[in-house]
Amino acid sequence: MNTFLYMMTGALVAILFLGLIRQWFGPSKIDRILSLQLFGTAGVAILVLLAVIMGHSSLFNVALVLALLSSITMIILVKLRRHL
Repeated sequence: MNTFLYMMTGALVAILFLGLIRQWFGPSKIDRILSLQLFGTAGVAILVLLAVIMGHSSLFNVALVLALLSSITMIILVKLRRHL
């Protein structure tokens, strides 16, 4: 079971690197904003997987805070995008 969780964590880290490439070379601002949403979502998933693997319940709290901050950040970026 732990091997599967480690593989999933590695796959999510690889997705984060692909999102980082998209962040740098994205053709439009919308692509860059969506890659930021990917960072938030994948970060939450990685934290939850690490909490299960290591058995630290405090990582669940950190994942919850990251999810809330990611949502607020997306709302702010979308509202700023309308004004630019």
